[in-house]
Amino acid sequence: MLNLKIPPPIIGLCVAGAIFFLDRLLPSLRVEHGLPRSMAYPFVIVGLSIELFSLALFVRARTTINPLKPSNSKKLVTSGLYKVSRNPMYLGLLLLLTGWAFWQTNLIGFPLIILFVWYITEFQIKPEEQALAQLFGDEFTEYRRLVRRWL
Repeated sequence: MLNLKIPPPIIGLCVAGAIFFLDRLLPSLRVEHGLPRSMAYPFVIVGLSIELFSLALFVRARTTINPLKPSNSKKLVTSGLYKVSRNPMYLGLLLLLTGWAFWQTNLIGFPLIILFVWYITEFQIKPEEQALAQLFGDEFTEYRRLVRRWL
């Protein structure tokens, strides 16, 4: 059903690896200023917090956390962080990648993060939304109308 057959955390790790290796390959794109590295900390802290709180909401709702099988969902989670973003787990992953890019201090990381957002939106989020619309009908339609996809 889903276009994406690789779990989003694995995609995130691949992007993080690409940022790391391209930094080594293109050191001329590094920013030699102390600020970028210190910018990494808030992104990582907020990203990890969002990941953990989002996961806890799914566990509490006793529904699947498997992003490749949204049809196994038993409940539409719309509370907590899900009142602000329909995809806080992907948002958390985005913030973690942004922190990693700042830590690497190489400008090459930021276009890769944009590519990550596009890829996850097209090949994970949109198919998930189709599955959830079929599963939850009007409840998901109303939720989608009220809450933005990312932020």
